[in-house]
Amino acid sequence: MAAPCAEDPSLERHFKGHRDAVTCVDFSINTKQLASGSMDSCLMVWHMKPQSRAYRFTGHKDAITCVNFSPSGHLLASGSRDKTVRIWVPNVKGESTAFRAHTATVRSVHFCSDGQSFVTASDDKTVKVWATHRQKFLFSLSQHINWVRCAKFSPDGRLIVSASDDKTVKLWDKNSRECVHSYCEHGGFVTYVDFHPSGTCIAAAGMDNTVKVWDVRTHRLLQHYQLHSAAVNGLSFHPSGNYLITASSDSTLKILDLMEGRLLYTLHGHQGPATTVAFSRTGEYFASGGSDEQVMVWKSNFDIIDHGEVMKVSRPPATLASSTGNLTVSILEQRLTLTEDKLKQCLENQQLIMQRATL
Repeated sequence: MAAPCAEDPSLERHFKGHRDAVTCVDFSINTKQLASGSMDSCLMVWHMKPQSRAYRFTGHKDAITCVNFSPSGHLLASGSRDKTVRIWVPNVKGESTAFRAHTATVRSVHFCSDGQSFVTASDDKTVKVWATHRQKFLFSLSQHINWVRCAKFSPDGRLIVSASDDKTVKLWDKNSRECVHSYCEHGGFVTYVDFHPSGTCIAAAGMDNTVKVWDVRTHRLLQHYQLHSAAVNGLSFHPSGNYLITASSDSTLKILDLMEGRLLYTLHGHQGPATTVAFSRTGEYFASGGSDEQVMVWKSNFDIIDHGEVMKVSRPPATLASSTGNLTVSILEQRLTLTEDKLKQCLENQQLIMQRATL
């Protein structure tokens, strides 16, 4: 477990209003708003300030599968089984514009860090990139051979990563529109993928109950976690880059310490599958959603206390160090002052992971 001085994550509040399973959650940049989408076709915008009325946005004709605030927080994107993406102004009016080009369910939507474009993934087997303000479809990335569950921009906006039911994770160059690499280590459908805040690696969740972390420069598998007893449906990096949180159909959320390569916490809150999880932009909070129609907001607590001064969230995201000889060492640069024994242990652990990966 965490150091004795650390506090455990605590359930801060929960929001009730959805009438079916919650599928997605996302915080606004200033953490004043939390958006959630549901199988009930409604988009809810909850206010973190107590006693504030939530906004319920209607417009989608079928289940909402994904939601993402723009970097400025002035826009909110959602995707749906009705094959459309909608961009909303998250105020009391709830006005929206529909974007149409996909021919099947839209599974994922994510804004680029400059807010000028966004990327979507769909059951039509394509990843599509759109211009936000011109409200225009730009281009498709079409090499997946099954449904695409998730697509995300890298922090610098130059790369796109996608996860598919074809059991692959693909890395794309946005400018050349070429597939740079395919990661094929998952034993089942890949449900979710995201970039580490440094942009140097990616984490993917799978129906095979695993989470895998790869270096996007060397394409080596850095870490492999088999901690859940059912499919992993979503994940989110803490903005410091030191922690990863996962949501699973086994009903739990798990918090992983990426520096130590170990499980920190298992959280039991949802009745039934936990479908989605997301850290706030500062990492002070995280939100989760489940098949129980609940949206839960948790206070992280561990993020600053656990590692003292190292973990102040105002620090720039740490980057992952890699490759010592032919071994990949997933230790954060901030922790490279580890004792030789600790470093040796890390190397041995990674060697075991790499051996398992090649079996």
